[in-house]
Amino acid sequence: MNVDDIRNYCLAFPDATETLQWDDALCFKVRGKMFAVMGLDRPRFTFKCTPDTLADLIEREDIRPSPYLGRYNWVMLDRLDALPNDELQDRIRQSYEMVSAKAPRVAHSSKGGKAAKKIAMKGSGRGRIRAAKSRKKKR
Repeated sequence: MNVDDIRNYCLAFPDATETLQWDDALCFKVRGKMFAVMGLDRPRFTFKCTPDTLADLIEREDIRPSPYLGRYNWVMLDRLDALPNDELQDRIRQSYEMVSAKAPRVAHSSKGGKAAKKIAMKGSGRGRIRAAKSRKKKR
């Protein structure tokens, strides 16, 4: 698969979006959570997988734990053709499904609507603290 093939495949999933981050990284997200990242200047591809899959994949040539994300079971392909097309599509789908299962059901609103506040309140302690501070400032 080439850059365009991967991009089209990733964006075909429900609620999938793309953003350009960290200079040349095209991030594919589902409801605000990353499920894949593609380097554009020097083509490479990163995705989430299970611990067993990570252990199997890093035994192959041109595949390694992703810098910064490897401890969270993300793998990096140093070449876009490091995996056969069918297997790469399957791995991307699995990554999407894992991330989608944990992603908030409603996307965060930039205007801070009720749905976004509910998600923030259900999240980590930091989200609850931020929401509480925000309410205090409005008073």
